[in-house]
Amino acid sequence: MMDYFLLKYLHILGATVLLGTGAGIAFFMVAAHRTGSAATIAAVARIVVLADFIFTATAVVLQPISGALLAWNAGYSLGEGWIVLSILLYLLTGAFWLPVVWMQMRMRDLAAAASSTGLPLPAAYHRLFWTWFAFGFPAFTAVASIFWLMITRPSLPTFTFGG
Repeated sequence: MMDYFLLKYLHILGATVLLGTGAGIAFFMVAAHRTGSAATIAAVARIVVLADFIFTATAVVLQPISGALLAWNAGYSLGEGWIVLSILLYLLTGAFWLPVVWMQMRMRDLAAAASSTGLPLPAAYHRLFWTWFAFGFPAFTAVASIFWLMITRPSLPTFTFGG
């Protein structure tokens, strides 16, 4: 059995990586977009996609594992209302994050093509950027809400699975 405080540390560290990397990626993508420079956008998007795969994807995989182990170690049922709501919000975040990764790769490719040909950024890039931008709000709100649920552990109805 893993030490409770080590599990808690790893879980908080993973959550911090998710929130921090998401906020950092958003900042750098918006800053690059605001330059209007296809070369700048392509270079930043390359780094952003890499960061998403190294940091975000790793945390996305490890968070449920550390969370389940932490709940088990602390004696919580995964049916606790605040845990169920956290899991649902986590799935919601993933539903927005997966398309965002694809959008970032596509924006990177469109910006690189525009930069190499000297053409302006195409309309497809701008549509993707604004969709990407809009997807960030529910994802960020869901992750911030999960933080609140983990800190406060509000009394919510417990769910039983399988009956």
